[in-house]
Amino acid sequence: MVLLASSQIFLRNFFDGGFPWADEALRLLVLWVAMLGAVAAARDDRQISIDVLSRLMRPKWQLLTLSAMNLLTAVVCSLLAWYCFDFVADSYEYEDLLFSDMPAWVFQSILPLAFVLLAYRYFIWTVRRIFAFVNFKGESK
Repeated sequence: MVLLASSQIFLRNFFDGGFPWADEALRLLVLWVAMLGAVAAARDDRQISIDVLSRLMRPKWQLLTLSAMNLLTAVVCSLLAWYCFDFVADSYEYEDLLFSDMPAWVFQSILPLAFVLLAYRYFIWTVRRIFAFVNFKGESK
């Protein structure tokens, strides 16, 4: 992806041209990498988060707060999956094309798939943290 973007810049600056398909391909590659990266980060619970209030909480209550945030995230991802599926279905129905002759829905299918996987993973993290909260054996302050 970096090589394609670099070559596109080089060709535009020095030869007043480039690959006509490269910009569209790069946009799709960025979309796919971002969605697959989000799924991988959620799998390992390594997503970016702002962690200000949890530092002030007791460990047991951190689990409850995290489970609530994970549940909210699962709900939002479920809604996004629903609307992305609708978007891809519309693209299929209207026979949208990319690269002049390829069906767009094939490339866009990463959206509902990734959001379903994200919703599933965050729901799993919610359940795990609720069980950890219920079975917590630490300081009871």
